[in-house]
Amino acid sequence: MGEGLFELIAANAAFVGMHFLMSHPLRAPLVKALGANGFQIAYTIVSAATLAWVYFAYKVAPVGDLPGSGEAGWIIATVLTLPATVLLAGSLFGNPALPVPGAEAQARAEPKGVFKVTRHPMMWGIGLWALSHIVLFANWRSVLTAFAMGLLALVGARLQDAKKERLMGEAWREWEAKTSYWPRLGKLAAAGALAWGLGIVLFLGLSWLHIRAGGIPAGLWRWIL
Repeated sequence: MGEGLFELIAANAAFVGMHFLMSHPLRAPLVKALGANGFQIAYTIVSAATLAWVYFAYKVAPVGDLPGSGEAGWIIATVLTLPATVLLAGSLFGNPALPVPGAEAQARAEPKGVFKVTRHPMMWGIGLWALSHIVLFANWRSVLTAFAMGLLALVGARLQDAKKERLMGEAWREWEAKTSYWPRLGKLAAAGALAWGLGIVLFLGLSWLHIRAGGIPAGLWRWIL
């Protein structure tokens, strides 16, 4: 694989591993030692530092060392990315998993929008985005980094359920009973106009930035430009 890829593996492992450790087994002792605000500052610093390491390791890793999945891969990736952005956009509104006032009341309410699809729309949005890059099979640096981000999102969602059960108790268990961990993509049409509108804007905007950042046409732009 080469030295650059080994560093990228180490950087991704650090990013994912520190998220899991600081979000779960180390969270309580760190909050006790640093206080809630101190913990958030430490968490942000560690996350930013390990993500920066991923970025710089990605930049120097080998490019174009896998055969790719051709036009079929690009079609699959594009089809996966649109629901990913819709789920991500919808997850920003009325999400009881977010640390916001009224989260417990939101968990006791009937699921609406993207929460009819899954109770972890943000995580599954990231997971589908990761899968869209894996199926392209263009190079090891993309496959490894996408796998790490998908693992963080989807395993993190399971761990989040356990954490929210401890923190919210019966309210979160009610939310689990009314929602699904696995995405029921057949219900995506009921995500609502706001999620779809913002999701399409994200889909078009991010795929356009893909051209600017990497020089590779992605999404619908691949066949339009």
